[in-house]
Amino acid sequence: MDKKLAIKVSVISIIVNAALSLFKLAAGIIAKSGAMISDAIHSASDVLSTFVVIAGINMASKKSDKEHPYGHDRMECVAAIVLATLLCGTGLLIGYSGVKKIITASTETLVIPGTLALIAAVVSIIVKEGMYWWTRWAAKKINSGALMADAWHHRSDALSSVGSFIGILGARLGLPILDPIASVVIAFFICKAAYDIFRDSIDKMVDKACPPEMINQIREIASTTEGVNDIDVIHTRMFGSKIYVDIEISADGSKTLDESHTIAESVHDRLEAQFPAIKHCMVHVNPIDQPHDEPDRKNAEANP
Repeated sequence: MDKKLAIKVSVISIIVNAALSLFKLAAGIIAKSGAMISDAIHSASDVLSTFVVIAGINMASKKSDKEHPYGHDRMECVAAIVLATLLCGTGLLIGYSGVKKIITASTETLVIPGTLALIAAVVSIIVKEGMYWWTRWAAKKINSGALMADAWHHRSDALSSVGSFIGILGARLGLPILDPIASVVIAFFICKAAYDIFRDSIDKMVDKACPPEMINQIREIASTTEGVNDIDVIHTRMFGSKIYVDIEISADGSKTLDESHTIAESVHDRLEAQFPAIKHCMVHVNPIDQPHDEPDRKNAEANP
């Protein structure tokens, strides 16, 4: 992982989110828009979440030690889960506030928001969508789950600003109830993003297998390696942002130990060259002239 790039993106995110949240909060208060104030709170939560991302990346980048021989890659997943929890909490608070205003709308006079709130919404949409694409690019480049979660946080903020814009515009056109309704819509998008981040992180925490298309690619590369007669077993598991592969191949049983070792090394090197996300690849060689009578192992083979 390019830790420097991740930290650079995160620091810029903090600066942009802090400035944007202050601008939107001021616009919401001056223009008397509940939707824009809710949007400002969402942006402020981005600042805290980015600090969580930085902490996760720092811990995940630590080298293996005696107590953690497989490294600390899963700390990124922990950071992403914390981020998802914060995001969900923010969404629920915003949704509660919006629903409360909708319920009491019959007894309270809803204020029509000013033009400044509309301007703030447009600025937020442009800035946050740009931050989403930039952070997403960096996350894919360094294969960072926590940074990708932060990218989706930016996207959820852009979507919430779209909701703010629609609600504020509708309120200014004579339907003030649309402003708190926009807050509820914003809350939905925020909670949906939190759920997606949480689910992805849990998958990586519980050793979920790689996607079927990747397993098929692994099978193709291994089976076309010189000296490999067949693929007996393939097991893959996601370990944070990294991948572990265990594969059993069949080769001519009359070959020497050195020759079999060379075949296994070729499979290992080709797989790691093709898939940079593979952190560890274990290749076991079975003699092809020995019958395989281990049904349990065969049944456990991923995507036969």
